[in-house]
Amino acid sequence: MQVAECAFRGYRSLRRIRFPLRRLNVFVGDNGVGKTNLYHGLQMLQAAAAGTLGRSLAAEGGLESASWAGEHKRGEKAQLVFEAKLGDQGEYAYEVTVGFRAPVEAAFALEPIIRSETLTFHGARRPEVLLERKNQRAWARDEAGVKQDIEAELLPSETALAELKDSARFPDIDVVRRCLLQWRFYHGFRTDADSPLRRPCLAVTTPTLASDGADLAAMFATLAHIRQDTADLAVAIEDAFPGARLIVPEVGRTATFAVSFADFPKREFSAAELSDGTLRFLALAGALLGYRLPPFLALNEPETSLHPDLVPALARLIARAAMRSQVWVVTHSAKLASALEDAAGSRSIRVIKRDGETWLEGLTNFGEFDDDDRDD
Repeated sequence: MQVAECAFRGYRSLRRIRFPLRRLNVFVGDNGVGKTNLYHGLQMLQAAAAGTLGRSLAAEGGLESASWAGEHKRGEKAQLVFEAKLGDQGEYAYEVTVGFRAPVEAAFALEPIIRSETLTFHGARRPEVLLERKNQRAWARDEAGVKQDIEAELLPSETALAELKDSARFPDIDVVRRCLLQWRFYHGFRTDADSPLRRPCLAVTTPTLASDGADLAAMFATLAHIRQDTADLAVAIEDAFPGARLIVPEVGRTATFAVSFADFPKREFSAAELSDGTLRFLALAGALLGYRLPPFLALNEPETSLHPDLVPALARLIARAAMRSQVWVVTHSAKLASALEDAAGSRSIRVIKRDGETWLEGLTNFGEFDDDDRDD
């Protein structure tokens, strides 16, 4: 299921925003306008599915740091709300609200508390609530459509979406949770001397690259020796480094890779020897050309540390991935945004500040874009 729409409220610079998504979504803007907050908002939805939402917010400095820092309207609660509509027509809508601990609640003083959750199905003639949670009490609709109280009392920091793991009893909840857990976020790859990208990794079939790229060599080996199809990968490398060739040896306990270049055709450069930019491009290729791409794939400033000449090749790589997966790109590079328009015909969305809050240029207060001819 792709993401049809997302909405965030009270989270950092996201005071209140709702917007639709397309197959390829490119968000471009200056530093400090809140592009990364949009990206992190999606990560919080995945954290809710994983049962780590409270921990993720605590790692960001707690609600004091993660909450909207501007003025609140009279009577407006200091709460964080994360919402996503999944499916081609947004059939499933999941929303989770996080707030501060009340004095009587069994939680640490500054711990983020799950206040409410709802999962609603909109594919029928009328919306049908599948899951509803208020504080620590919750109910869910089973496979027969009957409401079932959740007998075990949820801890204040636990999400019902993560805890209800009976796929036979609650199949719709299981589908939504698994969909969110399959998302991948690529927020830069380490390329220092101790980076896992530069070391051999365990030889295990790897259809999807890990978020830190630690299994890149295994992912390349999967394409070369299990899938036996590296055609797209070879095209991407030739596009970026004319005359270069990726070398993936047969694996033993570990997997490795190397690259030969046109200037030194008989010399194989191991991962430990590659430049930071070359290694980073290969990691992006691994993320975007995996045997099995995730249903949703997010890149945060993928152009970082790449030579400007590699940007068009990166854009073509992203456009190719968007044919197999829904892709979200955050960038401050106008060159990358322009190259993506050329490669995929997808218009970028400019992220701006409006009265101190993050906003999207052309977005109306009703959560729609005012240019009806936006590309799908």
